[in-house]
Amino acid sequence: MNITIIGAAAGIGLAAVEQALSKGYNVTALSTNTSRMPEHPLLTKINGSATNVFDMKRAMTDADAVLVTIGTKDKKPNTLFSDTATALVSAGTELNLKSPIIVITGFGAGKSSSYLSFFMRMVIRFFLKNQYINKSLMEKIITESSLHWEMVRPGMLSDGPLTQQYKVYPQLYNGMKVGKISRSDVADFLLQQAINPTLAGQYPALSN
Repeated sequence: MNITIIGAAAGIGLAAVEQALSKGYNVTALSTNTSRMPEHPLLTKINGSATNVFDMKRAMTDADAVLVTIGTKDKKPNTLFSDTATALVSAGTELNLKSPIIVITGFGAGKSSSYLSFFMRMVIRFFLKNQYINKSLMEKIITESSLHWEMVRPGMLSDGPLTQQYKVYPQLYNGMKVGKISRSDVADFLLQQAINPTLAGQYPALSN
């Protein structure tokens, strides 16, 4: 199994790298800084940018699954997510990629914004508004492409341990409660879907 992880140097991406290697998968990891990743015979590190089509093509070639786990701490308006989506679609189209592409956005992107709790609505409005505007655009760009996508919308991320005791919400519904979830548990879900993409073409939400 050849798994490509885009944005692999920290957070969910790094957790996915470590878990994938522990399962014996071949991993290709793309990041602007690969120094934080472990040295491993099954790991190929690519220093590059998720917004660069050439770098994305290098990372995605021969991938059986692609995990997109980019993130930013920048609260100002930025286009990281939409630029990554554009590069992803261009690279995937040029490669004629048929493998599943599983993308992390967040609960609050797209139509899920109408299902946020009052608390999370305020958090996003005052602290993460620009990120979620651009995450919603990322979803739009990818879902309107011919790629075999899946949009994963975790709740508030934590640095808690891997529990594998999390909830998966395949559909939006009134009264749903999406709370915290550890980055390790999100990585676990991504790898499960990489092997068996049962929710392809959908927008599953994740919570503890």
